[in-house]
Amino acid sequence: MVQKYQSPVRVYKHPFELIMAAYERRFPTCPLIPMFVDSDTVNEFKSEDGAIHVIERRCKLDIDAPRLLKKIAGVDYVYFVQKNSLNSRERTLHIEAHNETFSNRVIINEHCCYTVHPENEDWTCFEQSASLDIKSFFGFESTVEKIAMKQYTSNIKKGKEIIEYYLRQLEEEGITFVPRWTPPSITPSAESSSSSSSCKKQAAAMAIVIPDAALKEGLSGEALGSPGGAPEPVVGTPDDKLDADYIKRYLGDLTPLQESCLIRLRQWLQETHKGKIPKDEHILRFLRARDFNIDKAREIMCQSLTWRKQHQVDYILDTWNPPQVLQDYYAGGWHHHDKDGRPLYVLRLGQMDTKGLVRALGEEALLRYVLSINEEGLRRCEENTKVFGRPISSWTCLVDLEGLNMRHLWRPGVKALLRIIEVVEANYPETLGRLLILRAPRVFPVLWTLVSPFIDDNTRRKFLIYAGNDYQGPGGLLDYIDREIIPDFLSGECMCEVPEGGLVPKSLYRTAEELENEDLKLWTESIYQSASVFKGAPHEILIQIVDASSVITWDFDVCKGDIVFNIYHSKRSPQPPKKDSLGAHSITSPGGNNVQLIDKVWQLGRDYSMVESPLICKEGESVQGSHVTRWPGFYILQWKFHSMPACAATNLPRVDDVLASLQVSSHKCKVMYYTEVIGSEDFRGSMTSLESSHSGFSQLSAATTSSSQSHSSSMISRWRFC
Repeated sequence: MVQKYQSPVRVYKHPFELIMAAYERRFPTCPLIPMFVDSDTVNEFKSEDGAIHVIERRCKLDIDAPRLLKKIAGVDYVYFVQKNSLNSRERTLHIEAHNETFSNRVIINEHCCYTVHPENEDWTCFEQSASLDIKSFFGFESTVEKIAMKQYTSNIKKGKEIIEYYLRQLEEEGITFVPRWTPPSITPSAESSSSSSSCKKQAAAMAIVIPDAALKEGLSGEALGSPGGAPEPVVGTPDDKLDADYIKRYLGDLTPLQESCLIRLRQWLQETHKGKIPKDEHILRFLRARDFNIDKAREIMCQSLTWRKQHQVDYILDTWNPPQVLQDYYAGGWHHHDKDGRPLYVLRLGQMDTKGLVRALGEEALLRYVLSINEEGLRRCEENTKVFGRPISSWTCLVDLEGLNMRHLWRPGVKALLRIIEVVEANYPETLGRLLILRAPRVFPVLWTLVSPFIDDNTRRKFLIYAGNDYQGPGGLLDYIDREIIPDFLSGECMCEVPEGGLVPKSLYRTAEELENEDLKLWTESIYQSASVFKGAPHEILIQIVDASSVITWDFDVCKGDIVFNIYHSKRSPQPPKKDSLGAHSITSPGGNNVQLIDKVWQLGRDYSMVESPLICKEGESVQGSHVTRWPGFYILQWKFHSMPACAATNLPRVDDVLASLQVSSHKCKVMYYTEVIGSEDFRGSMTSLESSHSGFSQLSAATTSSSQSHSSSMISRWRFC
């Protein structure tokens, strides 16, 4: 398996030329890197005007590996080839390195680049990426991989320190400024003109060595397109995504490999989404929940983002007002913060009439209320991060169980609680920093036995349980909460505004039919429909167009599998399908139906025609687009199962595609879609084709105006991420 590393963009608040002077002092060897024994120059080129300098070195490394492994491998040192391409005119340095030793068994590639900060020409940016692919190594593949990643991680940590060390060394020698490259003066003589022409040819030839694509590969799209910080020396604002200090200031201390996982997953989102992407804090929560396994984190994050979009969770705080019953009888609320600066939520579960709330409101209202609490918690974490000047990504929950008894174990109430836990665990990972359970009664073990299997192991480790008044002793509440904010009902001095709960009047109870209708009202507000796509059984919808030049718009998410999206036109209407009674509204796992409209006897080109090129959409992607109709009639939007293409003699399938095909189960895909027909005079946004409107995670897009050059989406986004 190929291991990849991608760093955030480091920022040195020094000019490019001074950084280059410090960098050159690393050669031929660097005492700060013990494993870097020596280096010899193999090839070197300088253009006549001095703007281009390419140097290739053979580096000798003493890898920290077990003596037995070195003996088996038959080598004491490992050799790498490093090629540095300096363009003083453009103020860039590109570094490419690969291993020479064991190149037939192990493939290591590294690319680094130094460039000028896009917003401040007196600052320098650095970014690096690397890949490790171990084909075979005498049966020690796993050991070699661990050694290589350990060595690489160690060198990454030292990288910035080494540059800063040599910068200080230059300063001690009185060198604080290095002039920029300037072109040599041009004389009117023919000889000078000829020389100048020669320089231009050589520089043009060297442009092949330093292509523009390399710059784009080195600096992420975000780094090139987003402001990296104002000229003033202020680092660590949320808008400053170029500086690694941002990560430490807003996300916390991450190892280089954890930083790499965050950057790579964010880049994947940027590639599949043309608008805004989730905040780094949100991406990081899912990575932490899966121990920084990118594939697993991406899978659960895609599912969660689709869920948020379908149920409009982003709008809860702005558009949903909790019923008065909840405001009066739900014994929970926010209360200051703990000693770590985390927002503190207090829940008096023992005083709450869970049966009454379920009977009066139903599961869906309670679930929506809990989701609004979690959304408010995310907002408070962002605020506290700014207030305390350090990353705060989770909150503390204090649960008082005094009064808990057997009535709380009412079966429908426990069922509602388990469902709430399931939804929160799936969509708000790593948001609970600590759970303090106070005054646990004898009945608590029964409740814990029912609930604990639904709680993630990482979350369970954050639980602290106190029986009776144990919370008042050593290791108790005072270790986590300041004395002055301990609530009065816990023998503290702070008046807590959390409702006291109490029994819900039976006059507020609702019948099962009323609750069912109310539940539908709460959760079927989504404009999206769900559908299943099977191999050999595509899902199709029919749109009748009366006026030509109307605009068909679409927005769909691929929830499972890979699909092909097509649009067809027919002058005659297909036979209407039988109505499917399957529902499409489920908060945890939206179901779907399957409708086929195109008759098997129809022939493409005779009975119907294709009006857009087919678009292949991968699992987890989201697509928005539009089509301006040319003729009246019937248009069919089709989602079809994507099968692997047959292997051509000259075009072998990629390994990734073969592995992906093996992982597809049951030949079933799922899509969640919304379509709308708009008059051309009312349509806003760019008229884009299927290919140009391929996007991802539209539920996180803000309602922003695209530039005239953007081909991201033909729809004005309706969603935002809180």
